[in-house]
Amino acid sequence: MPARAGIAHLRLWEARPVENRRAVLSSASTTLEELVERMAEAGEDAQVRGDEGLAHDLFEVERTLRMAHRRLEGVTRRLR
Repeated sequence: MPARAGIAHLRLWEARPVENRRAVLSSASTTLEELVERMAEAGEDAQVRGDEGLAHDLFEVERTLRMAHRRLEGVTRRLR
């Protein structure tokens, strides 16, 4: 994304009422939560099938998404 587009996007974000920003972040948080669950299930499935390398990678993705989810929840709480 070009720098100018990023600045314009930020201005649009800042212009939103806090309630709308919370709704956007809440929706993103729900999506992340669903992705965490999917990665955990995919990792468990790979592990059951004996593909330890794939299972390890999927569990790593799960952990990363879980950290992002926690961080996003913290940001959302600060908007309240």
